[in-house]
Amino acid sequence: MAYIPRLKEEYKSRVIKALTDEFGYKNVMQVPKLQKIVISKGVGAAVADKKLIDYAVDELTKISGQKAIATISKKDVATFKLRKGMPIGAKVTLRGEKMYEFLDRLVTASLPRVRDFNGIKANGFDGRGNYNLGITEQIIFPEIDIDKVNKISGMDITFVTSAQTDKEAKSLLSELGLPFKKN
Repeated sequence: MAYIPRLKEEYKSRVIKALTDEFGYKNVMQVPKLQKIVISKGVGAAVADKKLIDYAVDELTKISGQKAIATISKKDVATFKLRKGMPIGAKVTLRGEKMYEFLDRLVTASLPRVRDFNGIKANGFDGRGNYNLGITEQIIFPEIDIDKVNKISGMDITFVTSAQTDKEAKSLLSELGLPFKKN
C-alpha cells in the first residue's frame, strides 16, 4: 500500500466534513483544498556575493525536501547594482504528498520553536483565498543545523488554496492545523 501523509488523510476524513457543515457545500468538489505551497527567499546581498544564492537554495532544499531553484532578476536596477538575469533569491513549489508533509512539519515541529509564539497573524490573506506567512528566522526548522548557518535570514511561505473567499481559506487552514491568533 502506498504511503499517504497524515494531513492528507485527515483532510479526506475530517476536514471535508467540517467545512461542508460550516459553509453548507452541496458537492464534495466545492470544498476548498490546498493546491500548493510556495516557499521563497530573497537574497539581496547576493549581488555582491554569489555564494549566498547557493546557501539559500541548499537551505530551502533541506527544509522542503525538494530541490529549490534560484530566482533571477527581471530588470536592471542601477541603485541596487542589479543587472537583468542576476540570481537574487530562491524558491521551491510543493504539491501533493510533499506539500502535506511540509505543512505537517511546519505546524508540529517548526512553529512551536518560534520564541514567544502565540499564533500566526490572520491578516495575510489576499482576498482570493491565498495566505502569505513571513518567517523571520530559518533556524526554526529542525532540518537546519544552527552551527552551519552563515547568516540568519527569513522567508515567505505562500499557501495557495482553491477557496473563493478569505473566510473559507482561513477555515481550511485552521482545520489543517495552522494556529491563527485569537482576536
